[in-house]
Amino acid sequence: MTVPRVPGARLRHGRVSLALSFFVQGAVFALLVTRIPAIQDRYGISDALLPAFLAAVPVLAGVGSVGTEQLVKRVRPSRVLRCAQPVVCLALLAVGAVGSMAQAAVALAVFGLSVGALDASMNMLGVSLQRAYVRSIMLGFHAAYSLGGIVGASLAWAGAHWKLSLALLYGPVVAVLVPLALIVGRWFVDRDRQGAAEGQEGAAAAVAPLGMRLLLPLCLVMAFAYIGDSTVSNWSAKYLQDVLGSSEQLATVPYNVYMVTTLLGRAVGDLGVRRFGAVAVVRAGTVVAADGFAVVAAAPGAWAGMAGFTLLGLGLCVIVPQTFAAAGRYAFECHGPGASDMAVARLNIFNYVGFLIGSPLVGALGDAWSYRGAMLVPMLLVLVTLVYARSFGVPEARYGDGYERPRTADVG
Repeated sequence: MTVPRVPGARLRHGRVSLALSFFVQGAVFALLVTRIPAIQDRYGISDALLPAFLAAVPVLAGVGSVGTEQLVKRVRPSRVLRCAQPVVCLALLAVGAVGSMAQAAVALAVFGLSVGALDASMNMLGVSLQRAYVRSIMLGFHAAYSLGGIVGASLAWAGAHWKLSLALLYGPVVAVLVPLALIVGRWFVDRDRQGAAEGQEGAAAAVAPLGMRLLLPLCLVMAFAYIGDSTVSNWSAKYLQDVLGSSEQLATVPYNVYMVTTLLGRAVGDLGVRRFGAVAVVRAGTVVAADGFAVVAAAPGAWAGMAGFTLLGLGLCVIVPQTFAAAGRYAFECHGPGASDMAVARLNIFNYVGFLIGSPLVGALGDAWSYRGAMLVPMLLVLVTLVYARSFGVPEARYGDGYERPRTADVG
C-alpha cells in the first residue's frame, strides 16, 4: 500500500495545533499536581486517604488509554483528542469548585479517565505527524508540554502567593484553555487516516495482532523513565532539605530547574536525533540521567544536589518522546497504520505504571535504608535503557508491500 501525501501547509497547521494541545495539557496537569495540598485542605482529605486519591488518577488514566486503543479503531484520534481535552480542563475546574469530598473524587475520576484518552491520542497524532515529516519532530511536542508545565506551575505559585481559592485560580485559566483547545482541534491532522475510504472514517487496513512481547523493551524503558521522573517530582524538595540540609526556599528550586532543563533538552533534541540518530541520542540521554542520579546520591551539599537534578532533566527529557516514536514506527512499518495507534496506546499505560511505582518505591527504600541509597535504584533502572537502545532504531519492515522507506538518517 502507498502512504498518501498530505499538503505541506496542512501538515504545518497540524503540527502547530498539536503543539498547542501539548502545551494546554502540560499547563492543566501542573495546575492539578502543584495544588494537591490545597485540594487536600479544601475537602478535608486525610493523610491516610490522600494516597488513594492520588493513585486513582493514574490507574484510571491507564483505563482511559486502554479504552482509547479500542475507540480509535472506529473514530479518528483527532476526534478523541478534540473531545477529551475540554473534558480534562472542565474536570480540573470541578476539582477546585465542587462542594464535597465525594464530588471531588468523581471529578478526579473523570480527570483520570479523560487524561488517559488525551495522552494516548495526542501521542498517536504526534507519531503519525513525525512519520509524515520523515524527520524527528516528536521532542518538540513534548517541549511544548514542558513549557505548559512551567506556565501552569507558575500560575499555581501565583495563586498560592495571592491566596486565591482553587475555583478562582482554575476558573479564568479553564475559560481560556477550553476555547483554545476547541479552536486548535480544527487543524489536527490524522496523517495515517487520509487514505481511508470515504464514509469509513477511522477505518484502517486489517492489522496483524500486535504482541506485547515485541513492545516489552520499550514498555520497560517507558516505565523506568517515569520512575526517574516521579522521583524528581516527588522527592527532590524533601531530599535537598532533609538529606542535604538546604533551606525550605532553596528546596523548591530543583524541580523548577529540572522542568527548565527538560524544556531546553527537548527544544534542541530533535536536531540531535536528525544529526546523530535516535539510538545515539537515547544512549547519551540515559548516561547523562544516570550521572545525574549518581551526583544526587553522592552530593555533599545542596548546590551539588541541584547540579545532579539539572543533569537528570537534560538526560531523561529525550527518552519518553523517543520511546513513543520508536513504538509507533515499529508497529507502522511491520503491521500498518492501525497498529501504530495500538502500540502508542499500550505504551502509554506504562507512563502511569512508572508514575505509580516511582514515588512509593523511593519512599520505602529511603525509610528502610537511606535516601542516598534510594537514589541509586532509579539510576540502575534508567541504565536498563542502554540494553534496549537498539530498539529505537529503524525496524526491519515489510517494504516489499509498498510502504515508503524513510531516510534512515532523518528518522527519529
